[in-house]
Amino acid sequence: MARLLLVVALALALACGGTLAAKLDLDTVNQAQFSEGEPKGVDPMLLKAQILLDRARFSPGLIDGRLSDNFAKAVAAFQAANGLPSDGKLTRQTWDKLATSFAGPVLTTYDVTAKDVRGLFTRRIPTRMERMADLKRLGYRSAREKLAERFHVGEQLLILLNPDTGFRKAGTTLVVPDVGRGDPPAAVASVEVDKGARLVRALDASGKPLAVYPASIGSEEKPAPSGAAEVKRVVHNPTYHYNPKFAFKGVKTKRPFTIAAGPNNPVGSVWIDLSIESYGIHGTPDPGKIGTTFSHGCIRLTNWDAEDLAAMVKPGTKIDFKDGTAED
Repeated sequence: MARLLLVVALALALACGGTLAAKLDLDTVNQAQFSEGEPKGVDPMLLKAQILLDRARFSPGLIDGRLSDNFAKAVAAFQAANGLPSDGKLTRQTWDKLATSFAGPVLTTYDVTAKDVRGLFTRRIPTRMERMADLKRLGYRSAREKLAERFHVGEQLLILLNPDTGFRKAGTTLVVPDVGRGDPPAAVASVEVDKGARLVRALDASGKPLAVYPASIGSEEKPAPSGAAEVKRVVHNPTYHYNPKFAFKGVKTKRPFTIAAGPNNPVGSVWIDLSIESYGIHGTPDPGKIGTTFSHGCIRLTNWDAEDLAAMVKPGTKIDFKDGTAED
């Protein structure tokens, strides 16, 4: 029986991450070095690279320690900004340059606070938007979800980094990514929304990227706008107002409704309102889908990337939509 349980545990570990949690301890990831070959599953070297990219504001989206399109886009953007061949592949030259961006450990420890575990959680959130309108708040479902978003990771990776933790007790010490990005750049002249690449770039006056984020941008049914716009205002902790003229798939009601604020609101934790009516750049309750799915016409980022961008822009900041064909 014990052997059977061990086999099942190993199978689950491989299915969930391709590597065992023991390979993701603090020292292994912090001391990871570049190696040739294509890593499989959750890899310490990839995890370290993703955290370094995130800190440098070349966001890989959800940090998961895996190869992905968002990771390749972040690498390519970092390479281009540093005069390297921008093929999106983590080469020795790219690794060495990335390693110079931050000398400290990429994994650190964090002591869970009473506020972390005592938050106003929304344990059950309906999938249908009409039913979400019945809730008083769209909060995090749990302390674990709250902590995962704070450190830019998915809950699965947070568990792999802390396999024997319940995430419910104040004073618990967790191993987490050090995702401190520092103060946002003050010289953002414009924001470029690249519809084909599914990227949002914050640019300085010379067109140099100060930050690059993966994004879900429109769809065939509800395409993102074209041309130029500007920021009207930034709304933190927004409510969401549904207009029946949007005619979203899956929404059956013909009446308008409002969904309460919270990080699991359909537009996440922040809304950057644009001069084009009903369009904005906003967060999301599902960061793992950024860049891999389409949106209802707006520009969707992870909550932490949307909040980062919101701290850089102000009313009047130019938004340029770069047309292109997004790949499925």
